[in-house]
Amino acid sequence: MRINSKIIFLCFLVASSATLGSLFFSDIMGFVPCNMCWYQRIFIYPLSILFLINLLYPDDNVYKYTFPIVVIGLLFAIYHNLLMLDIIPESMVPCSSGIPCSTEYINWFGFITIPSLSFIAYLMLFLLLVLGKEKQHDK
Repeated sequence: MRINSKIIFLCFLVASSATLGSLFFSDIMGFVPCNMCWYQRIFIYPLSILFLINLLYPDDNVYKYTFPIVVIGLLFAIYHNLLMLDIIPESMVPCSSGIPCSTEYINWFGFITIPSLSFIAYLMLFLLLVLGKEKQHDK
């Protein structure tokens, strides 16, 4: 049994929004991404394509090849947010050259930053895939 196509469509919307948002921030707004941002981009960009392909050509194994990518991206997003919240010291960051990983380009409402937007996107994908997998088992 395959994951509900509505769940996959929502995953596609989230991944595509995150992809377009990251491109907007860097290419239109001119924000230079730090190393941690690049790691998160590496995992979100292919998800847009994978979910689109699955919408066009349904595959029963979509969970198997997207869930690990989402988990790895989520771990990078968690790490980056812990850094932004000063829970992880700057000395433990792979951003040794270029833009510091603690650079805050946006701060909407006092708490929404680019790393928090990435975390929200990955968390939504994680929850949608878990929900889709549970519904798949219920059938």
